Amino acid sequence: MKSIFALLTLAFIQPALGHYRFYKYIDPAGTVTGEYTYVRANTNMNSPVTDVTSNDFRCNVGGLASGNKTSTATVAAGSTVGFESDIGLIHPGPLQVYLGQVPAGKTAATWDGSGASWFKIYALGANFSSGSLAWPSDEKKTFKFKIPSNTPAGNYLLRVEHIALHGASTVGGAQFYISCAQLSITGNGSGNPAKVSIPGVYKGELRLEWRLLAESLTPVFI
Repeated sequence: MKSIFALLTLAFIQPALGHYRFYKYIDPAGTVTGEYTYVRANTNMNSPVTDVTSNDFRCNVGGLASGNKTSTATVAAGSTVGFESDIGLIHPGPLQVYLGQVPAGKTAATWDGSGASWFKIYALGANFSSGSLAWPSDEKKTFKFKIPSNTPAGNYLLRVEHIALHGASTVGGAQFYISCAQLSITGNGSGNPAKVSIPGVYKGELRLEWRLLAESLTPVFI
């Protein structure tokens, strides 16, 4: 028979087992680089961010302060790069990737991510091709995507965001797993996509309503 102490300990540990972190950058050669070598380290272990209005929503808790301890990877526009998580993603939900263009006078190591400088370059959403809802991110650890070939040269933050929807039946229940890598992008691109601020990409109070029975995802902006 398990002791009450053991049961209580298990109860506290269990939820954290479902958490994860994107802690490794994958370079264009397909090499999975070292833990937090090019990815800004966070200070909340593998816990998510739940406040979409917080500055922690940019690069996770502690991510804005760890830039000077993080290396910056050089990559050519048009290359395929990626992130690796410490475990397979076990929560349902979409994954998206943003580039944040570092303003003049700052570097990828010193920029705090403020201002309307972010644009989305990749999204992995729900798949209904089989006739039922599936999430392609389920159980995956490795996610690769292309840096747009028309991206202007310069320093950038590369931000990955996975939205876990298992607790999103109420406002504030969605969990955001976030990391930022530091890049120096080379090339002759001249693209100028529309940009957003983070926080601010989700306006007002965001409710992500996850309806298991209806197998649908309904984002509601209040």
